[in-house]
Amino acid sequence: MDVKGAAALVGFAALMAFNQVVIKVANDGFQPVFLAGLRSAGALVCMGLWMRWRGLSFAVPRHQIGPGLLIGAVFAAEFIFLFLALDLTTVIRVSIIYYSMPVWLALAAGPLLGERLTLRKSAGLALAFSGVVVALVSRGDDGTGQASLLGDLLALAGAVTWAGIALCARGTRLREATPEMQLVWQLVVSAPILLVVAPLFGPLLRDPQAIHVAGLLFQIVVIASFGYLLWLWLLGIYPAAQVASFSFLSPLFGVLFGGLLLGERLSPGLAVAAGLLAVGLVLINRPARKVAPIG
Repeated sequence: MDVKGAAALVGFAALMAFNQVVIKVANDGFQPVFLAGLRSAGALVCMGLWMRWRGLSFAVPRHQIGPGLLIGAVFAAEFIFLFLALDLTTVIRVSIIYYSMPVWLALAAGPLLGERLTLRKSAGLALAFSGVVVALVSRGDDGTGQASLLGDLLALAGAVTWAGIALCARGTRLREATPEMQLVWQLVVSAPILLVVAPLFGPLLRDPQAIHVAGLLFQIVVIASFGYLLWLWLLGIYPAAQVASFSFLSPLFGVLFGGLLLGERLSPGLAVAAGLLAVGLVLINRPARKVAPIG
């Protein structure tokens, strides 16, 4: 991978980690599920404008309707879990647990997609899984009074459903769709689901101020539109294994931003969990070494 690609991936990992801080702050002004619904609706408008400007087709083959509805529903579930988790527990804890997604994807990809589980990847799974367990059982002082077990479990559910999105994209007929249409499916299905169920989780507004509106706009434009398009662009240029190999940076950036921007404290247990997860993700996503032929 060239320097430009590596720099873009490091920046993307930092952006996704900073996004956790933005969600937590914006949750103070908007009820979490309502915030997620507004984000999907706004991002859908941005994606529609982007695709029209690029001249991309909105046509949907009939055989992709079922998978499209499925991936959109899983997308909605993922962000219900993530936004609620960030309302209940710390960014540091969520970052460590939520970014365990490659663990669950690797475990499911074997039986569902026929991907072989190598010895190196198995070792990575064991280390990363150990990191998640350590994070769940570590209830040390985090400096904020937030160390909710329910929030941790919601973050774990978010990681599992995030892996489900990848499985839907790779294991159904939706893999034939363009990346833009895959994202449109996720947004067009999740927006009404999230907005309809939002009242079940309490009042929709929590005294929103300018900073909370700015956080919502950041979510819509920078994350759900520009950020995801950057990810799709990187996947279109570089091998998927090389792109995935940078995933270990997101929990580390999450720990950094949670501490610097929100005053959260990294307990010894969470430090061990972050280290185990990072090393495990490196082993899981490291491309297999190609052996040069002899002669």
